[in-house]
Amino acid sequence: MTSTSSPSSASSTYSELRAELATLTTEAFRPELADIDQQPTLDIARVMNGEDRTVPEAVAAQLPRIAAAIDATAGRMARGGRLIYAGAGTAGRLGVLDASECPPTFNTDPSEVVGLIAGGPSAMVEAVEGAEDSKELAAADLNALTLTANDTVVGISASGRTPYAIGAVEHARSLGALTIGLSCNADSALGAAAEHGIEVVVGPELLTGSTRLKAGTAQKLVLNMISTITMIRLGKTYGNLMVDVRASNEKLRARSRRIVALATGASDEDIEAALTATDDEVKPAILTILAGVDGGTAERLLTESGGHLRAALQATE
Repeated sequence: MTSTSSPSSASSTYSELRAELATLTTEAFRPELADIDQQPTLDIARVMNGEDRTVPEAVAAQLPRIAAAIDATAGRMARGGRLIYAGAGTAGRLGVLDASECPPTFNTDPSEVVGLIAGGPSAMVEAVEGAEDSKELAAADLNALTLTANDTVVGISASGRTPYAIGAVEHARSLGALTIGLSCNADSALGAAAEHGIEVVVGPELLTGSTRLKAGTAQKLVLNMISTITMIRLGKTYGNLMVDVRASNEKLRARSRRIVALATGASDEDIEAALTATDDEVKPAILTILAGVDGGTAERLLTESGGHLRAALQATE
């Protein structure tokens, strides 16, 4: 088969890419750490720990942008939209992780919060060559979800230049969906492509270019905020209690009973009766106890309040 590019053109492409990477904070070389492999293990651990302590400060600098993005996301999801993460490599894996934890934590349907990783599910455990370089692949992955204007797409890329993440945001925006670009470099292409650019600049990594370290930690923190606070805004919690938790195993069944107890102060006998009357659903069980209504009425009140327990309780006063 005839090659589509000559060695000289490939060399030129790599030279351009090397020059581009050299401009990125996340790729910067730190000469003061050049002998770290010769240091005692405890000293290396101390350096890493010190590096990690700087990440929350970098996130804090972006809190107004994060909050604005969350409010916009919650507004779309309240109208039936979905939260969709799109990234490659570590960034993609973090998005898939955050999405996969929403159903057991907030009782969301798996289709409500979705994680897309360049190259598909197999890319969770091994690299898929060339996948992150394709904007077209990102568009195809989003088209497979039948994207709507009520959806939110979060492109995730430490460098802020990954074509898959940028392509996802550009395609989503062209269809009227809300777009968020999460990166760890200032003035990134991803941030510019999205309506809400969140650029958490954590600085050069301990290992040059290893963005699974501080950049990965920063991305995890921001994704925690996006999903958790969005769910709070959607009424998935009551105070700081996970009242929409899905009791899918013994630990979660025990947790659901503890949540009802914390919310109501009721006796074990009353808690069991309430959960039996509501098919083991925590939120309506709390409502039956606090409002003194039966299971069917609790379900109706929650439906009328859009799933917000506080609003349902106020409707009974």
